[in-house]
Amino acid sequence: MSQSPKPPAAPSAPTSADVARLAGVSRATVSYVLNNAAAVRISEPTRRKVREAAEELGYVPHAAARSLRAGHTKIVLLPTSNIPVGPLYSRFLSELQGALRHLDYTVVQYGSIGLRGDQAARAWAELRPVAVISFGEITLSARNVATLKRAGARAVITVGPSPVPGAHALVMNQQEVGACAGKHLAARGCRRIGVVMPGEAGLELFSVPRLDGVRRTAGPLGAEVLPLPLDYTEESAAALAARWPDLRVDGVFAYNDEYAMLLMSALKDAGVEVPGHSAVVGADDLVVGRLLRPRLSTVQIGLPSGDHLAAMVDRVVREQPETPECHDVMTTRLLRRESS
Repeated sequence: MSQSPKPPAAPSAPTSADVARLAGVSRATVSYVLNNAAAVRISEPTRRKVREAAEELGYVPHAAARSLRAGHTKIVLLPTSNIPVGPLYSRFLSELQGALRHLDYTVVQYGSIGLRGDQAARAWAELRPVAVISFGEITLSARNVATLKRAGARAVITVGPSPVPGAHALVMNQQEVGACAGKHLAARGCRRIGVVMPGEAGLELFSVPRLDGVRRTAGPLGAEVLPLPLDYTEESAAALAARWPDLRVDGVFAYNDEYAMLLMSALKDAGVEVPGHSAVVGADDLVVGRLLRPRLSTVQIGLPSGDHLAAMVDRVVREQPETPECHDVMTTRLLRRESS
């Protein structure tokens, strides 16, 4: 009875010793080069030889072994969410990930939709990240921060409207965006100001404090503030525009430039003049807003660069300061154009 031929054995994975032999250096030198050890001085030609040998052999360092030697991982965890953050925040996140990679961190995005504080902290801790950057959709507590630190996180950084005890914080006060728009509209003479409240899940993290900001600045100037629910669809915008005569709104803060453009298009179709009947202000200062006619007034938002946050992560990981840092990092400026 014939036997089926055995499948060929899988080739063995190349080792650092193989790389060292091919490059003509020690295994320690291979480790220093491939782990980007800054404390050891190695000439650029030697570094190039080691990298070329590793590439030729298809050698990849073992992350777990490297973590054991270092006493921590190089993972920076970015919990992902269902917040549609828009172009401004997307650009910031892209810069951040690129800067962290340049600093030799491994950026891991963790799908966290549906998780809450304790659940999220335990799930993130299982990966033993050296740093966690939370962007605020999941509300963390001091206990959650402690859970992450016990699991080896040297830096827990929150980016959002308010700090969390025990964590380093970059505070982006969304109230100031609404306050800037509300002050402008009320000073322009608007006495019934609508504030667009997006229907998309997760955006209440931004929209609610922006509404509060409009109330804080426009109210004392004699303006009435009216929340205007709006889904990001042409149908929803058309339905809102059809109600405009009954709403008697003479000024609108439309949450951001994208919602402002959607609303302005619907208002034009409904015969509502901007700014003659109702002034409109967006936020984010997108280029396309300048291409509209009338050109869109907007709240320009200044955010820290991704490089800035990446450098903060690296410094906190290395120095581990005892007292958490808190930085107010968002600036706002009203850019008045033709729509208001």
